[in-house]
Amino acid sequence: MAALTGPVRRQRVRVPMRLVWSPYYQDVALSVYVKVKALGLRPEGCQAKSTTIALYLGLSVASVERGMTQLRRPGPDGVVELFSDRRTLPGGTGTSAVRTVRAMTRSEAFVWLPVAASEDLTPRQLRAFALIAFAQARGIALTEAELAAGLRHHSGKSAGQPLSVTAASAVVDEVEAARWVTVQRRAGAQGRHHYIAHDIAPEARLGGGCAAVAGAAEAAVTSGSQESVSSQVGKGSGSPVGEGSLANEESPRTDSPDDGRAFFSSAVGEVPVVEGAGAVENPADAAARTEAGSGLALRAGGNSQLSLSKPETEKRSSRGGGSARSSYDGPQLAMSPHIYAVLEPVHLLLERVTSDFVARQIAREVGRQLREGTDAERLHHRLTTRFAKVMLSEIRDPGRWLLGVALPRWGCGYQDCEAGVLWSTGKDCVVCAEIVQDKAAARRRAQRIEQGLCPEHGTRPGPGSRCVDCVLDDAARHPAPAPSPVPAQREPEGPPRGSCGDCGARIVVIGRALEDGLCKLCREEAAVLGAAVVPAPTAPAGQETCSGRDGDVPCGRKPLPSRSVCGVHRVQELAGEVA
Repeated sequence: MAALTGPVRRQRVRVPMRLVWSPYYQDVALSVYVKVKALGLRPEGCQAKSTTIALYLGLSVASVERGMTQLRRPGPDGVVELFSDRRTLPGGTGTSAVRTVRAMTRSEAFVWLPVAASEDLTPRQLRAFALIAFAQARGIALTEAELAAGLRHHSGKSAGQPLSVTAASAVVDEVEAARWVTVQRRAGAQGRHHYIAHDIAPEARLGGGCAAVAGAAEAAVTSGSQESVSSQVGKGSGSPVGEGSLANEESPRTDSPDDGRAFFSSAVGEVPVVEGAGAVENPADAAARTEAGSGLALRAGGNSQLSLSKPETEKRSSRGGGSARSSYDGPQLAMSPHIYAVLEPVHLLLERVTSDFVARQIAREVGRQLREGTDAERLHHRLTTRFAKVMLSEIRDPGRWLLGVALPRWGCGYQDCEAGVLWSTGKDCVVCAEIVQDKAAARRRAQRIEQGLCPEHGTRPGPGSRCVDCVLDDAARHPAPAPSPVPAQREPEGPPRGSCGDCGARIVVIGRALEDGLCKLCREEAAVLGAAVVPAPTAPAGQETCSGRDGDVPCGRKPLPSRSVCGVHRVQELAGEVA
């Protein structure tokens, strides 16, 4: 086995498959995304300029900026993959932007891509490698036609259309020549090619590992294995030497290898970073640590942070019921002295944490709170106070108690609030006091409703199913409106009005009505009767009652002016005279 000539480039990033599948994104956008995300895993984030990223990828600055522009714009589904934060120094001079990628969701499809592949392969070759790696991880028997459908033209008259099978085969041959993919020709079902994607750089596989497996697989294929080119259009999946494939129809069943992830690392996330670790400048030291773990790289071939992670081959339990053992013999967990000093009140519990993962989570939580502005003295006081309120025998799991009880901040949304007390002034938090009062009122209201009492006053409801106090409160809040006064009767404007002396009708007392007090009809009637009938004797002076009789009873009504009878008897007299 040949010795390694440089550090193993193991860093991988998780790439959303929407960048690989969607024809909206150009090939260069995928290469830029992989490199920007890899640089963003450093503590300071991705601060590299476009010229630096172009130098890493071996592309032109214009191509890199075109890929970044496309990633910063919303895609067809409205998702933005890259965010750029412009910065300005205190003196007013601009500096490189900080670029970050969006957080992926748990449900979306993704593929792990080595960072070194983005540097060794062209953007189109990287896209083909991503399709092969995703199919291998899912156990899908990929055909050349399916691979060609995922690669598209991005310029010219054929922009947006997929590549031909011949062109896609040429791209696969180039990726195979770069030793990132091994093609086992006619090794799959129905004479298909079997593609194997590698997740370690080619220089790390010289003389052994995947290269040996690939060599054995190629030796097993006797027909057309010496040819380096793939099939042509319409000729199936076999090489041109053998005149096409062994079958003309594809099998509906997808055959996958026995171990679909044999050549993939067992890592389930980005490489963890120990806070406070210093940078490594000596390449020899970095190469010496490659067997212990992989680090975050400025380039895929060099480490910039010391990384300590759980061993990949650690066995947590044996199937036969034996004790758990670990084959990891590397350096132990290192904690920053500043973080260790903050955890001084709970050192007794920290010593009882047996899981390195839990201890690392505790250190990261402390570091996160310190970075977000929490004072070390405040965090120290919090741990001291909460540890003093419990018995040591009550803490069954020290790690869970430290992460779930001791370290979290209790209080309202006000950052200065510490369990209902303002840390800067020592006074009670008004917001927390209102929250406590509201919760107590809600509990009291629920208890009263459960007991059948008035929720507001706690009294029994009256006959009308309403509390007497509630009725009084409603009356006080909504008093009855006062009755409006009756308007005084207004006298009509104009000349005076009166009643006719003969018929009693309402008349305007003007003109001749002032003399006789009659209406016009009564006046005309009186004139006609006066000409035909002898005037009746007038009432003697001083007569106050009518001289007529109602049957045998004298009439007691007042006589009409210039008459000795009242209006009723006068009508009877006129009726008799007319008859």
